[in-house]
Amino acid sequence: MASSYASTAIFLTLALLIVHMEAKAIDEMSPSFYATSCPKLFPTVKSIVESAIKKEARMGASLLRLFYHDCFVNGCDASLLLDDAPNFIGEKNIPPNKNSARGYEVIDEIKSAVEKMCPGIVSCADIIAIVARDSVSILGGPSWGVQLGRRDARATNAIVTNVSIPLPKANLKELVLRFRGIALKRRDLVALLGAHTLGEAQCHSFRERIYNESNMNKELAQKRRVKCPRSKGSGDANLAPLDAQTPIVFDNSYYKNLVQNKGLLHSDQQLFSGGKTDPIVRTYSEDQEAFFNDFASAMIKMGSVNPLIGPAGEIRLNCRRINPII
Repeated sequence: MASSYASTAIFLTLALLIVHMEAKAIDEMSPSFYATSCPKLFPTVKSIVESAIKKEARMGASLLRLFYHDCFVNGCDASLLLDDAPNFIGEKNIPPNKNSARGYEVIDEIKSAVEKMCPGIVSCADIIAIVARDSVSILGGPSWGVQLGRRDARATNAIVTNVSIPLPKANLKELVLRFRGIALKRRDLVALLGAHTLGEAQCHSFRERIYNESNMNKELAQKRRVKCPRSKGSGDANLAPLDAQTPIVFDNSYYKNLVQNKGLLHSDQQLFSGGKTDPIVRTYSEDQEAFFNDFASAMIKMGSVNPLIGPAGEIRLNCRRINPII
């Protein structure tokens, strides 16, 4: 119990600090940050994202997820993109990301194209943020003005990666605590998890739900068991869509699924399980515009979490490694 109180206190302290940093960031960041220094940035990024999604529709969800996993660990600073190095362990091979996070090659392609146009100007952290917005809008979701001006981290944090990113087995209390840890409220939580209207999940992340949970739609559970055997280690990486209705369209079907107990992950269904988030889920299931508006607002808030601005950090020339000290 004492450990639980201590964890809560730590997350609340971090949240207060992040609120202060977020307010400062909003003052220094702007959607027009590169208007003069790299005027063709937006069309260049969008063109490559469109091409990547055309080749593989699932890639839109993967690119969006990179933004979440980056921002949840010490803020949106592109630390997620760093490969392991002799002097630190990267975040890519830590459990929440290992054999799960993907799309790094698309970011590399974008960074290479941007460096040719505007060398040393645009951060990898800002590229991730723009890519997330474009992935959503290309697949039918809302668009928003991305706050820009972030700089890139020169280090990673493997320990924070392990404890900050919400897991598929998380209950509602844990989800609220993790999101509160980066100064996001309950409504932000529900809106941001709506990103699961896109993408797929691996069998090992939903096996327990389809075999052992009573609030799982029986027909859907039976369908998912075909490619996800009960035995651990059998078919662990087999994929299933998080939203079986419209898996490559950004819409409010995710919430319609939750109301019918069709959330694939335990953490998803927790949003509609008799708790305080039920009314929000119900609203989004009936009003897609409300979801889109809140999602866009929450993405801007998450993108303002503890960014490196001003003289902090660096503008990486290669997103996978820090710049050499000259």
